[in-house]
Amino acid sequence: MSTSPELWLREHPQVRTIRAAACDLNGVARGKRMPIASALKTLSDGTKFPMSVLSLDIWGEDIEDSPLVFETGDRDGLLFPTERGFVPMPWLEAPTALLPIWMFHEDGRAYDGDPRHALARVSERYTAKGLTPVVAVELEFFLIDDSGRHLQVPVSPRSGKRRKAAEILSIRALDAFDTFFTDLYEYCEIMDIPADTAISEAGLGQFEINLVHQADPLKAADDAWLFKQLVKGLARRHGFAASFMAKPYEDYAGSGMHAHFSVLDRTGKNIFDDGTERGTDALRHAIRGCMDAMHGSALIFAPHLTSYDRLVPDAHAPTEICWAYENRTAAIRVPSGPPPSRRIEHRVSGGDVNPYLALAAILGAALNGLEDKKMPPEPITGSAYAQDLPSMPTDWASAIEAFDKSEQVKRVFPQQLIDNFLLTKRQELRDMDELTRQEQVEIYLDTV
Repeated sequence: MSTSPELWLREHPQVRTIRAAACDLNGVARGKRMPIASALKTLSDGTKFPMSVLSLDIWGEDIEDSPLVFETGDRDGLLFPTERGFVPMPWLEAPTALLPIWMFHEDGRAYDGDPRHALARVSERYTAKGLTPVVAVELEFFLIDDSGRHLQVPVSPRSGKRRKAAEILSIRALDAFDTFFTDLYEYCEIMDIPADTAISEAGLGQFEINLVHQADPLKAADDAWLFKQLVKGLARRHGFAASFMAKPYEDYAGSGMHAHFSVLDRTGKNIFDDGTERGTDALRHAIRGCMDAMHGSALIFAPHLTSYDRLVPDAHAPTEICWAYENRTAAIRVPSGPPPSRRIEHRVSGGDVNPYLALAAILGAALNGLEDKKMPPEPITGSAYAQDLPSMPTDWASAIEAFDKSEQVKRVFPQQLIDNFLLTKRQELRDMDELTRQEQVEIYLDTV
């Protein structure tokens, strides 16, 4: 941030309460409410809560067989503010700010179970090679009336009507919720979230907002994490829900978080650009790295039971491990455009992902590919759904096992995070099986 956190508080005297929160493995904000005096102490001395808190299950329960709980006495980690500083929370009634924090050991070492540290590790690998990833994400979400037994599109505040139709790139659909989107853009500016264009999408009450590219993966992930909190909080203030759940409606496309990235060298040149539409060998090396890691990383891109409802053929989501130029049926797309902006679009992640883990998995795999210097297969043409291609795991249990066995995953993530994530997902898999579909939807609708 441009000013110090202490100065920010002095410049915003109306803010009287603080939420200090870290991102857990499911992308949920975990932390404390505190007065200004405690927040000031946190800036210098940090704050503590149990290390186990960053790997709770989706219900916020301890992982029963985690060594972080009873085996080690549920010991504390020490959390310090990230470089983001204080961020307003304008969807709340009282003037409040969020202080993003991340976890360390008492001796100052980064805690390997913190997803933000996982992305920082990947970013540091790029820096060591004189490379800078430039990253942007597109976030799709649904506006939903969840007041009744069945989910449906909210009533438009403008017309008082409920239009039950998917309207791709419809200005009318955007205008129907104009007050919501007007507030959303205003609050993004207040929170320093670089929101770009908004469109209506293919699902009922589904929209997408692009965030502007950042030459800092941590800033890009911070923006996405904060954006999801803002959208969900603001929607409730407007009288309906917003959800990044992968696929709340069976008969309509689900929501993704597409990630776009290029890589700059020390001189600021895009290493994917060779002056043509084809791009460089480095482009193809990065693509190969992403493809090699895709099967094992599916649990990162589709982390929940209902994530796999989205990953089905002919539903605008990738199911096969392949790449292509300007082809949205492929898992990896190379968009057209001027050669200096040549980039990769990774299309696998659902809207329900943890942005830190997703970007770490994507950028880490791409860097593995740049190191290995292997070529991918030829790009596909036509529909990926109609071709015999390697596929990603089709269900949650298979993705958990693939994640456990993947050597590519081990090249990207520290072993402690892998172990914690597996324990968390296996407990959720066991407990979700006891719930009805409606109960499953209810837990995911607000949390992810």
